Amino acid sequence: MTDTRELPVWRSMLFVPAIVRKFVEGAAKRGADAIILDLEDSIPLAEKPRARGLVPEAAEIAGRAGADIVVRINRPLPLAIPDIAASVGPGVLALMLPKIESASHLRLLAEVVDEAEAARGMVAGTTRLIAMVETAGAFFEMAEIARAHPRLVAMTLGAEDFALSVGMVPEAEGLFFPKQQMIIAARAAGILPLGFLGTVADFRDLDAFRATIRRSRRIGFSGASVIHPSQVAILNEEFSPSAEEVSHAERVVAAYAKATSEGIGAITLDGKMIDVPVVERAQVLLTRHRAITAREAKHPR
Repeated sequence: MTDTRELPVWRSMLFVPAIVRKFVEGAAKRGADAIILDLEDSIPLAEKPRARGLVPEAAEIAGRAGADIVVRINRPLPLAIPDIAASVGPGVLALMLPKIESASHLRLLAEVVDEAEAARGMVAGTTRLIAMVETAGAFFEMAEIARAHPRLVAMTLGAEDFALSVGMVPEAEGLFFPKQQMIIAARAAGILPLGFLGTVADFRDLDAFRATIRRSRRIGFSGASVIHPSQVAILNEEFSPSAEEVSHAERVVAAYAKATSEGIGAITLDGKMIDVPVVERAQVLLTRHRAITAREAKHPR
């Protein structure tokens, strides 16, 4: 399989238990870029077979407003394999893979996805993958995991399970280093680093949450998953370039283009030096702004 992946725009991803009909029906109205139909933590073991059977219908319902549909599967292979078989289909864009331990572990699951797509007559590579790093052992494999397969478009570090594995409290201070390392591994591999500083568990203080997301974007995160609908709008706002940022980036690019056309390599703008890294950062911001604008025009809320 050749690597022709196009990274999605996922500022906000909302977890929804696949078996709770009212949450599935309400998900399309929440404004999230992606809905994650959960087959893992929110589903009791005895209910997992029923949850699998609900995936195609739930994907159709939750995706009616244009959100991308992701399914989080289970980790043990006896659960993961039927989860994949039930989830791969035209209504599901990606699978979220919990507790990935190594590149070979991810490639094994990707092979199962290959077979499921072939059985359904789908174009090979249609289903994307998101790797979840959630153990101390996997932490040291992140660079290899991030490069493991062309289907992989994003990686995240599961704060609660990772903290449990390490023996620490899931707080921003202790999670800063491992999450920053995950961002670097993802960026080096050309995939999305998803998440934010801290944990998804506390959703009550929205002002504090906004401050956390603002800081998380500044250190390199591109989007995040949450468990409560009240957090979605904050993710969409804070993981989008502001009007001021877009305007400044446009001025930087235009000023530098003018300078280079006149044979000048570095300039100042608003009292600050503008050289190649600053211009490239501005171009990245404008590219993201255009991608977000295109998504919102295609799926107006």
